[in-house]
Amino acid sequence: MSTANYNGKGSEVMNYWYSVSLGDGITAATPSAEIEERFQGAFIAAGRPPDMAVFIRPESEGRLYCEIMAYFSPMAIDVAKAFSAEPCTKPLRAGLSLLAGDEKAWSVLFPEGAA
Repeated sequence: MSTANYNGKGSEVMNYWYSVSLGDGITAATPSAEIEERFQGAFIAAGRPPDMAVFIRPESEGRLYCEIMAYFSPMAIDVAKAFSAEPCTKPLRAGLSLLAGDEKAWSVLFPEGAA
């Protein structure tokens, strides 16, 4: 991964989400657990900010088997980098599940979908 423009510091980085494939629905359990474990330490150290979260979603894009994608919010950049996640656009809320973080992340990170 090229990290030349993404050093984890500065306001420009705060706009970037990160994503990484966790494999198919069967093999995704192990990396999901590893992400949750690493995230918890970073989350507690950061003071449990509501805008720090990791979401997952199965995506098939026309393939027979789905691929589980993990999406790291901008505040979770250090955890994202630990799993070689790449910068991406903010995911759509539809179909996402919260893997790690506070439930408040939904309303903070996706205010357009808040009830």
